Amino acid sequence: MLAQVTYRQLLDVFFNRIDPTTLNRQGGDRGTQYRSAIYTHNDQQQQEALAKIAEVNEQLSKGLGGVKWLGRRVVTTVEPCGNYYLAEAYHQRYLEKGGRFGRLQSAAKGCNDPIRCYG
Repeated sequence: MLAQVTYRQLLDVFFNRIDPTTLNRQGGDRGTQYRSAIYTHNDQQQQEALAKIAEVNEQLSKGLGGVKWLGRRVVTTVEPCGNYYLAEAYHQRYLEKGGRFGRLQSAAKGCNDPIRCYG
């Protein structure tokens, strides 16, 4: 049985896993391919995403994002979802194949992180 999450839960996880205050960068990776964006399928998702960004900006303005984000604002964009194209076969199941650090990550191999695991 597949687990189901609400769109709000998905947004919460998204904002907990990234730095939404850096433009065209995540960690040490830089460039427009590392920009932070939320792609929406309908007006309701767009409104929820914009509301979450406003909530995070409010938290940041109160210093609740920690010292690292003090004085920053969310630069994550909200855009309509366009066409989706699958990557080439050698890009598929990247983490299961060993990922960036050679650590295999899949449910079959005992990984239980629900965000990073396949299967």
